[in-house]
Amino acid sequence: MTEILFYHMQRQPLETVLPNLLEKSLERQWRVAVQATSEERLQALDDHLWVFSEESFLPHGTDRDPDCGTQPVVLTLRDANPNGASIRFLIEGAALPDDAASYQRICILFDGTDQDALLHAREQWRGAKEAGHSVAYWQQDERGRWQKKA
Repeated sequence: MTEILFYHMQRQPLETVLPNLLEKSLERQWRVAVQATSEERLQALDDHLWVFSEESFLPHGTDRDPDCGTQPVVLTLRDANPNGASIRFLIEGAALPDDAASYQRICILFDGTDQDALLHAREQWRGAKEAGHSVAYWQQDERGRWQKKA
């Protein structure tokens, strides 16, 4: 079954957390899909990933790009897997894809200061466990480092 990791962001925003996790995924030579739920967030992430660090380059595209299948990281609003990713990041409360079992890992990132996001993540946790997936819960400590809590 797919390993599903829940990232409870409390100390750093998505714009800080996601690029670091994407870099770690690419270091492992994983192809990545990032699913958002709004066009505004998708566009903001697309813009941000080009300039988030002066020391780093994060190659990516969106599923609207004609060559998206060749991109190591694809940003999408849809359930599809346009680049054959083995890891999928769900943000903004994006739902688990119908083909969740086809991924090696799914990471659900949620804002721990947003009560609705917290409740939605709890529902996703229950659903993932009921579906038989391996689940883990990570939370940021005071310094912003990830601590495995469950």
